[in-house]
Amino acid sequence: MCTGFYVLVKLTREDELDADLLHTEKILADRKTFYLDLKQNSRGMVVKITEDVGGNRDTIMVPAEILGDFIAALTDIKLTADEQG
Repeated sequence: MCTGFYVLVKLTREDELDADLLHTEKILADRKTFYLDLKQNSRGMVVKITEDVGGNRDTIMVPAEILGDFIAALTDIKLTADEQG
C-alpha cells in the first residue's frame, strides 16, 4: 500500500510535446512518477502508461478502444482496496 504524497499535474507545454501526443498527465506517488500519455498513430489512439522509479522505466500501452474496460477494472480494484483498507 502506498502511503506517500500524491500530486496530479496536467502538462501543457506545447513546445515539449511529441507531434503524436494528444494529452498527458503526471502523477507523483512516493518515489514513483507515473506518466499517462494519450497518443495517436497510424493504427489509432493508445494510452501509454509509464512508471519511473529512480530512472528505471516500465511502460504498458492500452488501446484507446478498450480504455473503458481498463478503467472499469481499475474501479473494481479500487472498490475492493477501499473495502479492505
